[in-house]
Amino acid sequence: MERVHIKASGEYDVLIGPGLLARVGEMAARAVKPCKAAVITDDTVAGLYGNAVQHSLRAAGFSPCLWAFPHGEQHKTMDTLAQALEWLCAMEISRSDLVVALGGGVPGDLAGFAAAVFGRGMRFVQVPTTLLAAVDSSVGGKTAVDLRGGKNMAGAFHQPEMVICDTDVMAALPDELIRDGSAEMLKYGILDDPALFEAMRSGAWKNEMEKTIARCVAIKRDYVMADERDMGRRQFLNLGHTFGHAVEKCSGFVLTHGQGVAIGLVMAARAAGMDAVGIESACAACGLPVTSPYPADRLASAALHDKKRRGGKITLVLPEAIGKCRLQTIDIKELPGYFARGTGETP
Repeated sequence: MERVHIKASGEYDVLIGPGLLARVGEMAARAVKPCKAAVITDDTVAGLYGNAVQHSLRAAGFSPCLWAFPHGEQHKTMDTLAQALEWLCAMEISRSDLVVALGGGVPGDLAGFAAAVFGRGMRFVQVPTTLLAAVDSSVGGKTAVDLRGGKNMAGAFHQPEMVICDTDVMAALPDELIRDGSAEMLKYGILDDPALFEAMRSGAWKNEMEKTIARCVAIKRDYVMADERDMGRRQFLNLGHTFGHAVEKCSGFVLTHGQGVAIGLVMAARAAGMDAVGIESACAACGLPVTSPYPADRLASAALHDKKRRGGKITLVLPEAIGKCRLQTIDIKELPGYFARGTGETP
C-alpha cells in the first residue's frame, strides 16, 4: 500500500492499494472515532459499492446510512446539494458525525461541499471510485457544485480526514473511465514529470498503477501544500482546464471532464506556441480526443465565466516543454486570441 501524507489546513493521509474498499471502516476509524457515517454517492456507485462500504463501516463501529442522487455532471447542482443537506437533517446527522464521499468526481465534489457547509462544517472521508477522482478531485480540499453560469462556481475549500483509494476498483473500471483519468495524469507529467508523461504515452503506467497514482497524488500534494487557497502556485494545476472547461460547457457536458482536459492540454500547448505533437500523440495513445469540435469564439465566450477569472484578468497555464510550464495573466480581452491559436484558427 502506498501512503501520501498531506499537510494543509488539516493533515491527512491518502492511502492507495488493493482491497481497501472492504477496509473503509477500519481505515476511517484511524482518523475518526466511530460515529454516525452518512454515505453520499450517486445511484450508479450505490449499486456497485454502497452495501460493501456500509458493511465495512458497520463492522468498524460506525452507524452508516446512505443517500444516492442521479449520476452525471448535470446533477451536480445547488438543488441536489439542498437535497443532500435536507437528508442529513432527516438522518439527524450532527457536526460531530462523518460524511463519506463515495464515487467519482461528481459525488466527491458534492458530498465534500455538503460536509463543508452542514452545521458550518463537519468531517468527511473521500473514497474515490474513478481514476480521475483518485488522482485529482479527491485530493486537495476543493469542493463544489455547478451553477448555470459555470462549472464549480459555488464551493468551499474543505480538506478531508482521509482519502481511501482501492486500486482493485481502479483496475476494474471500464475503458472510458480509465481514459478520463489518464487526462489528469498526463497533466501531471506535462507539469512536473517527463518520466510520468512517457509512461502514460507508452502505457507502461498500467503495470504500476498503485505507484503511478501515488506519484500523481504526490505532485498535487506539493502544489496544495505550497498554496492551499489557489492564489499562486496551485494555479499550475489548472493546466488544460480553462480551455477544457470551455469545451465541456459548449458540449452541454456531453464531453466528459477527461475529454475536455485532453483537448485543453493540446490547446494550451498550441496557444503557448509550443509544438503540440508530443502531447497530441500522448493523448491519442490514451484514447483521448485532441481537437475541439467548437469554434474559438464560442469557446472564448464560455470561458468568460470561468471561476479562475479575477475581474478583467485571467491566468492561463501555458506549457513550454514537457516538465516545464508558466503562468501567464492576461486581460480578458486577449482570451479570444489564445483560443484561436489553441484551435489552430490563427497561426
